[in-house]
Parts: sequence; C-alpha cells; structure tokens
Amino acid sequence: MLSLWSWHRMDRRCPKKGARNEQEDDQAVILDVVLGDLVGGRNDRTEKILGAGIGAVAGAGVGYYMDQQEKKLRERTAGTGIDVERQGDQLVLNMPGDVTFDLNSAVVKSQFRGALDSVASTLSEYPSTYIDVYGHTDSQGSETYNQGLSERRAASVADYLAGRGVNRARMATMGYGETQLKCAPERTQADYQCNRRVEIRIAPVTQADVGQANGVVHVIDAVLLPKM
Repeated sequence: MLSLWSWHRMDRRCPKKGARNEQEDDQAVILDVVLGDLVGGRNDRTEKILGAGIGAVAGAGVGYYMDQQEKKLRERTAGTGIDVERQGDQLVLNMPGDVTFDLNSAVVKSQFRGALDSVASTLSEYPSTYIDVYGHTDSQGSETYNQGLSERRAASVADYLAGRGVNRARMATMGYGETQLKCAPERTQADYQCNRRVEIRIAPVTQADVGQANGVVHVIDAVLLPKM
C-alpha cells in the first residue's frame, strides 16, 4: 500500500493527460499544505509511534527531556569517537566511518558495538523521539557504489539499534552517498575519513506532531471523499 506521501509524489510526477479541473487544482493545493512535512515521513511515523504505545513529550517539557538525553549520551559515549551535537531541540550523533566500519564494509566493527550499546540503552530510556540514521561516504569510487554503501551502512546501524531494543517504529534510514561532503575539497586522508560517517538525528515527538498527524487524516478524508 502506498503512503500518502508516495501517492502525492506519484500524482505530481505522472499527471493525467489533459487539463486539470478546478476541483483537482484545489485538492492539490490543500495536499501541498497538509503533506508538506511528509518528505521525511513525520506524520506516517507519528502514527506508527502512537500505534506502538509511545506518547509525545509535553510542550513545556521538550527542552528538559532533550537536555537529559544529551547529558546521558555525552557521558556514555565519551572516548568512543562519537560526537554529540545539539541543534535546537534535536541531537545529532556523528560516528566516523573508520571507527564504525571497515573499508567498503557495512558490518559494524566488533570494537564499536559497545558504544552503540550505550547509544541504544539511552534511546530506549527516552522513547518519545524520532530517530533518523543517515549514511555518508567520501567521493572515492563511483557514485552508484557510494550511494549503495551509504544506504547499507545506515540500515546496518538501525538494525543494530533495533536488535538492542530500540523500537523500529521510531527509526528511518537514508543514504546520501557522496552528496553531502562534510570536509571538502578532499585533499588528505583525514578529509576522506571525515566524510565517511554515519549520523543519527534524534528529534522529540511533540504534542503538535500528534495533533498534526491526526489532523492530516481528517483533512485528507475530507478532500478525497467524492462530493455528493
């Protein structure tokens, strides 16, 4: 079954021949507004999280919730090579590829699994968050190969976290290949190592997310139901 975002993207890529009527144009505008934040699947994932029995963080408590999670992540990953960065109410964990994986491999190194265990335990203690896992490579090799490798590495980290008790409904993965070089231009081995990385972005599930996810369903039902 297609997600609402997939349906919307297909509709935009493959328009029907002939002019659209006024009602179709109105529907497209409404769907653009309602589904605009579904690029990362936020509403779909909110529904899955709620279905898994995970609740949202109360509005005034979001900052404190993320503060405590940041503190524990910094304490538990100190000295492991994982860099913890705060971006507003979100956290980004940067894991250098040479520390996490062998060259051209998507299997998490055995010596790094303890660090990921610490990440997993903290994520499990703070379940009201979305978790995005992003894979990145350097520019050596073909774009096609690097894209596939980045996807496999992101999936490998997500699989490992899931195996340590992190709910699958909270996670999504994306491979960027060599399209987001952190250290450019690449002139030294240090530059290449800088770009071979996996990032974990952690964002709070808020009451606004829940309200929006519920509202999207009602609005889309109203838009797509045939006029009587």
